[in-house]
Amino acid sequence: MEGGKPTLPLVYQAVQALYHDPDPAGKERASVWLGELQRSMYAWEISDQLLQLKQDVESCYFAAQTMKMKIQTSFYELPPETHTSLRDSLLSHIQNLKELSPIIVTQLALAIADLALQMASWKGCVHTLIEKYSNDVSSMPFLIEILTVLPEEVHSRSLRIGANRRTEIIEDLAYYSTTVVTLLVTCAEKSGHDEKMLIKVFRCLGSWFNLGVLDNNFMASNQLLMILFQVLQRDETSTNLHEAASDCVCSALYGIENVAIHMPLAMQLFQGVLSLETAYHMAVAREDLDKVLNYCRIFTELSETFLEMTVRTPGQGMGDLRTLELLLICAGHPQYEVVEISFNFWYRLGENLYKMNDPALHRVFKPYIQRLLHSLARHCQLDPDHEGVPEDTDDFGEFRMRVSDLVKDVIFLVGSMECFSQLYSTLKEGNPPWEVTEAVLFIMAAIAKSIDPENNPTLTEVLEQVVLLPETVHIAVRYTSIELVGEMSEVIDRNPCMLDPVLIFLMKGLREKPLASVAAKAIHNICSVCRDHMAQHFQGLLNIARALDSFALSTEAAVGLLKGTALVLARLPLEKIAECLNDLCAVQVMALRKLLAQDSSSGKSSDPTVWLDRLAVIFRHTNPIVENGQTHPCQKVIQEIWPVLSETLNAHQSDNRIVERCCRCLRFAVRCVGKGSASLLQPLVTQMVSVYQVYPHSCFLYLGSILVDEYGMEEGCRQGLLDMLQALCMPTFQLLEQPNGLRNHPDTVDDLFRLVTRFVQRSPVTLLSSSIIVHIIQCAIAATTLDHRDANCSVMKFIRDLIHTGVTNDHEDDFEMRKRLIGHVMEQHGQQLVTQLINTCCFCLPPYTLPDVAEVLWEIMVFDRPTFCRWLETTLKGLPKETAGGALSVTHKQLTDFHKQVTSDFAYNKK
Repeated sequence: MEGGKPTLPLVYQAVQALYHDPDPAGKERASVWLGELQRSMYAWEISDQLLQLKQDVESCYFAAQTMKMKIQTSFYELPPETHTSLRDSLLSHIQNLKELSPIIVTQLALAIADLALQMASWKGCVHTLIEKYSNDVSSMPFLIEILTVLPEEVHSRSLRIGANRRTEIIEDLAYYSTTVVTLLVTCAEKSGHDEKMLIKVFRCLGSWFNLGVLDNNFMASNQLLMILFQVLQRDETSTNLHEAASDCVCSALYGIENVAIHMPLAMQLFQGVLSLETAYHMAVAREDLDKVLNYCRIFTELSETFLEMTVRTPGQGMGDLRTLELLLICAGHPQYEVVEISFNFWYRLGENLYKMNDPALHRVFKPYIQRLLHSLARHCQLDPDHEGVPEDTDDFGEFRMRVSDLVKDVIFLVGSMECFSQLYSTLKEGNPPWEVTEAVLFIMAAIAKSIDPENNPTLTEVLEQVVLLPETVHIAVRYTSIELVGEMSEVIDRNPCMLDPVLIFLMKGLREKPLASVAAKAIHNICSVCRDHMAQHFQGLLNIARALDSFALSTEAAVGLLKGTALVLARLPLEKIAECLNDLCAVQVMALRKLLAQDSSSGKSSDPTVWLDRLAVIFRHTNPIVENGQTHPCQKVIQEIWPVLSETLNAHQSDNRIVERCCRCLRFAVRCVGKGSASLLQPLVTQMVSVYQVYPHSCFLYLGSILVDEYGMEEGCRQGLLDMLQALCMPTFQLLEQPNGLRNHPDTVDDLFRLVTRFVQRSPVTLLSSSIIVHIIQCAIAATTLDHRDANCSVMKFIRDLIHTGVTNDHEDDFEMRKRLIGHVMEQHGQQLVTQLINTCCFCLPPYTLPDVAEVLWEIMVFDRPTFCRWLETTLKGLPKETAGGALSVTHKQLTDFHKQVTSDFAYNKK
């Protein structure tokens, strides 16, 4: 911190401002200042002093949180000789502050746990803590809190303790686990009516179950398991205690997923959960929804744990189908939130049975799925007094969407056609209330696409009946009928005689505000599937597109209609496409010109994104088949539209959102006509570079990558594209070289490396021979540490593709030159690159990025194995051998084995 160590009164004043200053700006200033303090070395001493002073809850909470954060992220700042005094100090603080606030106790417990995990010299910490505090009743709550968070922190990503230390800790915790459980049993038995203590006990037990270190035989016969199920069976158990016990049972079930090696405990949990059915019915009778939800969570976790046994040996042993009965009982509960808990299990069951593809097994589970579908159809019913169309965005609308997805995933077990026919017969033969009709149509819409439409009279009959629905039926029924028609596009494609009545039906919906968007979506679906049949209706689609804003459409629905129109447009004869595309774009172009004129006269700025997005979707989906040598029919139209797009880009060049939409529109225009956009290349690049110097929007880099992709193999364009790259790189590097530049601008990193990767793919020698390549590689090496999925992926792809150009002999004339240029690059940067990659894997990157890093290392190895082996050896020798807490992070043998495995895997794969 600037100005040296702050005084305690100043820190206290900042904490007070953070919590109590009525001015938001004052709060923000205090937050920034305290954040700087937390990152400084002074934070250790000041936190310790604030905890000793015990002035108030806020200052103690800030101090406890700071201490936890420092131990998690900056433990290396402390010399090893201070670790013991820090431990003693923290234990003293938690003892003195145990009555002040539970959240302070939790923060200090986390600090102690994180210290114990990193401090190798603190042997047998669990034993030490239990020995020190277990005989003092007043210390028991914080002791159990430490024992709860300790297993939770073992796999924390905040602590980079290394696999060796983690293994050592897990073995240590497993050794003392029976001592912990024995302590918890004693606490539970002594707790009497102290509900808070029992909740703590269950939370702690759940934490140890999650870590997976409890002895099965010991737990199977343990008193605590019996207490757990007694609590869940008792009608008078409070909501909080019930939830804690439920969480604990779910943790236990999750922890024994590999049932075969946990058989004694699995048997006890299986029987224990089955015994809760009566308690569930009691909770339903008392309308205690919280408890009902807890029981359903437990039943679902039981079913997931024993899923494999249920599928392998249904009805036998722990493949007992009573687990499914429990879930179907829950599905019968009137509240849809209850059945929703079990959805993941039904997904997994369907997935397992689909993979096994055993008709005999399908017959076993078919009745259960039929009952589930029946319950789901009932849960999807709207209230009888519901007015208007079904809502998509509220909780119930989202539930119905999840039902639709689930039905699609499990319908194969019942048979799509059989189920569809049964549903249709309930409408055909009965006269159900409107809400039942609507729900049945909703389920039919979910499965319509999975039915073979070929020569299917039932599907045709349904379609005929639906389009004849009178306008007097409830509007929600009409809405879902339109959805069903949209899902039956394949049937319409096979029965083109239905196209006219369907379009008449949908046009009625399009003209009514509540039905307009769903009707537009259905027309879009039909255009996508029935493109050839819809060509004769193109003029009608064009008329709709011209009058788009006269319909009450959502933005998404309007864009969807234009997409459908563009898809049909591409099927017209080539000679008609240019004129029709011009007509389709005219409305949007006129609107953009009008906005530009208004802005020019008024000095204000209007938002053109609606029109840009509409043009983008037209360009994106107008993809006619053009033979070699033919002029692209869209070329002339796009050339004529370019000036208005250019003007719009200039007018809004400071607005990232609008510039992004302009670039997106131009991207699809270029993609639409490919090489036919050559006349736009120079003015477009000139404008991009000019604006980027002032406003470095990353979308220009992305648009540049599209241009390189289209024109990079054209000899006459390469130098111009390289000049563009160099001009874009200078401001980009300035931006990324700022403090935290890479972290603050991941989109720029992502788009920059997309651009240079396109260059590698299209014209590698041009790039490798340029002066800019050295700076790009240095930037790439620095960016390998970036913990951002897309940006990191783009960086790794660039490095991998770059080296690969020197590996693959694709019989091109320039291979030897590429190989020589890559050799020069690796000579200059190879050691630095390998060192950076290995270090980022160890200290910076999340696990999901590692396959990408592995591919880069593989390419380096393929390019020059002997040199790579030396680089890898040098890198491994430079890794730290001990953690800040004194634990052995890696042994010499592990490093040697790693080196051998990496390099021998290469040799094996090469064979």
